[in-house]
Amino acid sequence: MPEFRALALHPLPGLVSFFEPSQELPAQVKEDSPAILVMTDLRYQIALTVEPNVSIDWALQRMKTAGVRLLFVVNSDKQVLGLITSTDIQGEKPLQFHQELHLRYEEIMVRDIMTPQVQLEVLNMEDVMRAAVGDIVTTLRSVGRRHALVLDEDPRFDRPAIRGIFSVSQISKQLNRSIETTEVAQTFAEVEAVLNN
Repeated sequence: MPEFRALALHPLPGLVSFFEPSQELPAQVKEDSPAILVMTDLRYQIALTVEPNVSIDWALQRMKTAGVRLLFVVNSDKQVLGLITSTDIQGEKPLQFHQELHLRYEEIMVRDIMTPQVQLEVLNMEDVMRAAVGDIVTTLRSVGRRHALVLDEDPRFDRPAIRGIFSVSQISKQLNRSIETTEVAQTFAEVEAVLNN
């Protein structure tokens, strides 16, 4: 039987940070580059999540802190119940919910305005592997969305799982030009101001 030894412990040297998973996406791509080069791969980046019973204000703050515009809404078993975007929170959905149920903005929960799982559409990973960046841009434009989810088989559980995310803002950075989709968002305050005049 092998003999094991204890390793030396050392004091933590002042303030330190910690390692986080990192996916290094190429700084520059072209429209004919492989689509996979602009996909955030959740095997290398942690998917940011939120529970359905938190306020949309808390969810928006989480997005701002993390520098993202989309959160997966999950249950305690990490199953995807839906997703919520900054556009959902800052657009018309909260105002419509406010008008229908007479709730204050602070009382509106993620579950109230998220896109539920049954309404989500995904791209298949095998199609993405054969696609170019321009194909993804065309897809996002054709459906007027800022994000697209990618589904793949998860070998750990032998069932489908969300593998990646395409984001207009990420693709724009890598193409080094702005990509416009038809999605138009107004903030809750802007819409409310117009209605009150």
